[in-house]
Amino acid sequence: MLSVIVGLVGALIFGAADFLGGMASKRISSIRVTALAAGVGLIALLLALPLIGGVWSMQAVLYGALSGVTGAGAIVLLYACLAIGPMSILSPLTAVVSAIVPMTAGLVRGERLEPIGYLALGIALIAVVLVGFVPEKDAVRPSAKSLVMAVASGTLIGAFLILIDLTPDDSGLVPLIANRATNAAIMFAAVGVIAVVTLRSRRSLAEPVNAVGAWRPGLLLAISCGILDAAANALLLLGLRLGELTVMSVLTAMYSAGTIILAAIVLREKLTAVQIAGLALALIAAGMLALA
Repeated sequence: MLSVIVGLVGALIFGAADFLGGMASKRISSIRVTALAAGVGLIALLLALPLIGGVWSMQAVLYGALSGVTGAGAIVLLYACLAIGPMSILSPLTAVVSAIVPMTAGLVRGERLEPIGYLALGIALIAVVLVGFVPEKDAVRPSAKSLVMAVASGTLIGAFLILIDLTPDDSGLVPLIANRATNAAIMFAAVGVIAVVTLRSRRSLAEPVNAVGAWRPGLLLAISCGILDAAANALLLLGLRLGELTVMSVLTAMYSAGTIILAAIVLREKLTAVQIAGLALALIAAGMLALA
């Protein structure tokens, strides 16, 4: 029961972090937002480490670092495929794949549920698709390239969950610190490369200076995104310690619920009937999982 609650809360916080990240990306580039969020998340986790604790070991650092690599790859592919579109198909596809990959790994490793639990997982996957489905006017069929990128992104997100689950039970926040350190290093390196390429292309040299003032709202949003993302990852890790990978993977895939709820509250975006049905199914599935 507790693991289900932790999983749902973590998913909602993941969604809130994505919402803030999306808002920040409208003001500064998505790569900069991702790098800043990773750096802020690393600082937040380091500050929390003395309170929560964790044993440093080669296994914890290695799996944590590998999860940082898969996480960085997943984000790049996700943004790239969503830029190609249509989002209404590619976003739910990524979420479902991100749930199926670790769920399958958990079942192969011998995790078992009551019959009601398997039914709940099926309902939850349907809920993930419905919640993430945003109808687009004149939407075109996704290209083979965008489909491959969406599946690859979902697979890497699933790999991230598997790697975090493999970390020692006594490692505490250590794997997440290794994750964020690796992720931040990759993303800041990408920002540096882009900056060098931009300078060499002799674009307006005044642009970085003039952009500083415009960056401030984006910076605040990116910082908030990083803090929430770190909190969500900590809850994910706790949920994996309390429950099963099969359950946590599906619950985490419901992150889009947090995004659309905030969009409805802050941006006054209307929820579609399909999304409302998805949210209802998600709650039903969560209740069934708690019973299982």
